[in-house]
Amino acid sequence: MIVSPSILSADFANLGRDICMLDESDAQWIHCDVMDGVFVPNISFGFPVIKAVSELTDKPLDVHLMIVDPGRYVGAVRDCGAAIMNVHQEACTHLHRTVQAIRDAGMKAAVTLNPATPVSTLEDIITDVDMVLLMSVNPGFGGQKFISHILEKTRRLRRLIDESGSKALIEIDGGVNLTTGAALAEAGADALVAGNAVFNAPDPKQVISALTAL
Repeated sequence: MIVSPSILSADFANLGRDICMLDESDAQWIHCDVMDGVFVPNISFGFPVIKAVSELTDKPLDVHLMIVDPGRYVGAVRDCGAAIMNVHQEACTHLHRTVQAIRDAGMKAAVTLNPATPVSTLEDIITDVDMVLLMSVNPGFGGQKFISHILEKTRRLRRLIDESGSKALIEIDGGVNLTTGAALAEAGADALVAGNAVFNAPDPKQVISALTAL
């Protein structure tokens, strides 16, 4: 299992310390949640923070843009050192164009679906994306309860990927812990975003290791 800890739950007064901890852990990626207060009802951080994180780690940055019109920022995300640029289907009027721009910029292209957005909306683009992120909470805040129907949604997405011949990975974000992570692994998930489960744990590295073993 790929584990991508979300720094939204990190201690921002000691962000460098927390990034160094992740860099020494079994986490494969580092998840960066960018919120604009418009697309979601919260504001998090922007490009200067992502750039600073990239300079503290060699691990790929998994940048999740919960913002309006994310296609405007492909170049800025690339210049921050991101390896993966994740945009919401709901925020992209021309999703195919945005996905191609991300790939042309040298990054992996990922598309996110909110809990109420059906998997079927990706039927015509699934072979063009490198990853699909399913939100298992409503985006905007950490620490929310896992929405259980995302397990069946994960199974539907797995079927779509397998039947289409797509190579896309399935990533899940929201309410992920060892219990929900095990169920998601069984449903076909490839990657898990974990925030509170990691950073609020007495031993974050141990939790990350346990998640990777699912």
